[in-house]
Amino acid sequence: MAATRLPMRRLRELLRLKYEAGLSHRAIAQACAMGLGTVTTYLQRATAAGVAWPLPEDLDDAALEARLFARPAVPQARDRVVPDWPQLHQELKKPGVTLSLLWVEYRAQHPDGYGYSQFCERYRRWARALKPSMRQVHRAGEKLFVDFSGTRPHLVDPKTGEAIAVELFVGVLGASGLIYAEATRSQDLPSWVGAHVRMLNYFQGSTAIWVPDNLKSGVTMASRYEPEINRTYAELARHYDAVVIPARVATPTDKPKAEVSVQIAQRWVLAALRHRTFFTLADLNAAIGERIDAINERPMQITGISRRALFEQIDRPALRPMPRTRYELAEWKPCRVNIDYHVDVDHNFYSVPYQLVHVRVEARFTASTVEVFVNGRRLASHTRLTGRGRFSTQLAHMPRAHRAHAEWTPSRLIAWAEQTGPATGRLVAGILEHRPHPEQGYRACLGLMRLGRVYGADRLEAACHRAERLRSYRFRTVEQILLNHQDRLPLDDAAPTRPPLTHENLRGAGYYADQEAYADAPHDREAPHPAPDGDGRGV
Repeated sequence: MAATRLPMRRLRELLRLKYEAGLSHRAIAQACAMGLGTVTTYLQRATAAGVAWPLPEDLDDAALEARLFARPAVPQARDRVVPDWPQLHQELKKPGVTLSLLWVEYRAQHPDGYGYSQFCERYRRWARALKPSMRQVHRAGEKLFVDFSGTRPHLVDPKTGEAIAVELFVGVLGASGLIYAEATRSQDLPSWVGAHVRMLNYFQGSTAIWVPDNLKSGVTMASRYEPEINRTYAELARHYDAVVIPARVATPTDKPKAEVSVQIAQRWVLAALRHRTFFTLADLNAAIGERIDAINERPMQITGISRRALFEQIDRPALRPMPRTRYELAEWKPCRVNIDYHVDVDHNFYSVPYQLVHVRVEARFTASTVEVFVNGRRLASHTRLTGRGRFSTQLAHMPRAHRAHAEWTPSRLIAWAEQTGPATGRLVAGILEHRPHPEQGYRACLGLMRLGRVYGADRLEAACHRAERLRSYRFRTVEQILLNHQDRLPLDDAAPTRPPLTHENLRGAGYYADQEAYADAPHDREAPHPAPDGDGRGV
């Protein structure tokens, strides 16, 4: 029976968890929310198709799917030797004996026996009949439990005295029980991601598995069988070489460590700080850090050893090292490419190749960059814009006609026009100068280019010379001159002189000369100023 085809993004994650993270088939099945047999089938298909890890950069989702489903990859059925489960169960009680060791010994005797994942699954199925419930055993460096507290701390507004509720984030390592806590403004994605980054810096490493609750910042769609992890949160886990396996909905037994640690934080942190007033988040977190350090240093009643000591002995050697680069918060947004081959990200617009018009894409944006992906392949990258309504357009994304228009500049247009003639160059410069923005004159200049191709350079130069004489820096003026053949008419270099106008109300230049002479001549200060207008106000 053919396997149900998965989205290629989930298949890529499956291959990464197998070959890069080194997780078992069962852990991969939990992380990817799929059946154990499905994981095995897909890994067998990948091996049969010769798919190696890491995947080539030029291998997109369509090519990967074609390689995996080119031919059936169903293994031939064969009889296998069933292990002696009661004997293996007794062997597991001995110190240092694990299922992995027992499987190696089993395959040494029966090379055609069960694979490791089937071996473990069949043993657990047999052991489940012995004990209806199984107590959770947390291995060193395996799981990290995270949650928000239902009881929230408060800040006080120093101006109004108003109490402002904030959130309490709590994380705990499964094996040692080392606790981390901090206050955040809210449960939104930046607060959730930032708290994780600071927590892992506190631990100086990460576990292989993160177990959150089903809040929106961590789980986009909660499901008992197939939860959908938030893309940003999954990317954060991948950055720290971890995988997210959320607890089942309304099942606190999946994260008992987190439930207990939240209760400890409520009793020994929030309750202990109830008489103190905090005005800033930094002051509150400093006090929370002091209380958490005291809790981690205090010996536990059952074991008699502190969480910090257990952490140094058990968890610290097993934690995965911190990545070399600092994580940068990146959010994802599904988009549809508009007719102008741009996508909208946070009210600004970024170009993609024009062939993707109307195609659904994914935008990944950080504080500094915006990237656009199609089928897992990055096709565009831009510097993120500030403000609203701005455009970032790359020439390579434009159609040829749009690209040619975008490459024109005022200096290039004037240089082109001067190749036709000096009058054409002066007219183009005038067109650009008489517009509020030079770009508004580009079309008129390109129209002059077309006229030069239709009528020839000589006629265009003559028409521009006549339009310049008319002081009309417009494309339509040049066009009408060419259409009416006025460029062929001679230009009169000397314009006729108009006779001077005479009228009794026109004073003439002599009047102003007389006024200037009167102003320069000495006269009595008390003499009244002349009032040629007859209204007593003077000139």
